[in-house]
Amino acid sequence: MTDPGGRKAELEARNAAMREQVSSLLEGLQRQTAQLREAQDAAMATTGEATSADGLVTVRVNAVGIVTDVQISPSAFRSSTPEKLARSFREAAQAAAHDARGKADAALAPVQENVPDLPDLFPGTPSLKDLMPAPPPEPTTRVQPDDPDDDWEPPSAFRKDPW
Repeated sequence: MTDPGGRKAELEARNAAMREQVSSLLEGLQRQTAQLREAQDAAMATTGEATSADGLVTVRVNAVGIVTDVQISPSAFRSSTPEKLARSFREAAQAAAHDARGKADAALAPVQENVPDLPDLFPGTPSLKDLMPAPPPEPTTRVQPDDPDDDWEPPSAFRKDPW
């Protein structure tokens, strides 16, 4: 016959081990949740900044790419057209948004490294990564500082040569 006292001690030891394991898992989850919250705060606090290739426009954006500041070089109105200035602004804004996105992704990367996906936990389920839309492709249009096809000249009041 088995020893009822020994069995009881064995069950209590197993229960204690399971409680310790659950407690450890909960502590780990709380730690990961705090790290995720910190990473999200850091990602949302990022900003991006870029200056157009021609140096005429500098743009700052917040973490989601919304323009928060624009600086236009004083020489922009002497050396550019509205179309070129618009291209410079677009280029700087896109580069600033890309900069902010890269910083936000970098802030979140450490907490995303060891996070299991649904198929890891429940085989056959769709991946959460597949549910996230892919970011749009980056534009390939760039402003060239010296456009050889541009025959624009500044207004006569700004010309250095005499009449």
